[in-house]
Amino acid sequence: MRVLIYGFGPYRQFHQNVTEKILRQLPKQRHLKKIVFPVRFHRRQFTNAIQKFTPDVILGLGQCSEGRLLRIEARGVNRKRSDKREKPRPIVQGGAHALTTNLKLNLGRSAERSRNAGDYVCNYSIYIILDFLKRRRLSIPFGFIHVPYGYDKRKARRVLLKAIQRLLRVESI
Repeated sequence: MRVLIYGFGPYRQFHQNVTEKILRQLPKQRHLKKIVFPVRFHRRQFTNAIQKFTPDVILGLGQCSEGRLLRIEARGVNRKRSDKREKPRPIVQGGAHALTTNLKLNLGRSAERSRNAGDYVCNYSIYIILDFLKRRRLSIPFGFIHVPYGYDKRKARRVLLKAIQRLLRVESI
């Protein structure tokens, strides 16, 4: 059982990204591959990681600028933009409007469900990964969690470790 978990580095006015800090705090485990991606619209950084590591489960983490709870994203939408003043553009010309995540995550009262991952790089990564899995007919469970910028990193680490342990138990049965 191999789990690929990714987060992102700093971007815009954020000199640190909470997801990078959380990933660095997760213990090294042979079945767990941790990747911190640069914040950019670059399809291959995501697809190459999947092809290289061949995970059984993929979990993405992204930073959101507001909120108090973790947000479990239900879908990626076929739109992107670098700046709120821009008009959104499609990620994949002629692609599906939205693609649904398929990893069942239970994070308890620490999280809420969300159907809006925005239109920046987090949403882009969700859509690109789901599109890649669909086109390749790969049945790899994939989920994505947005972590608020000011969220307690130790609490996030505990919640994620529990979720990863649950995933490992469920998938190995």
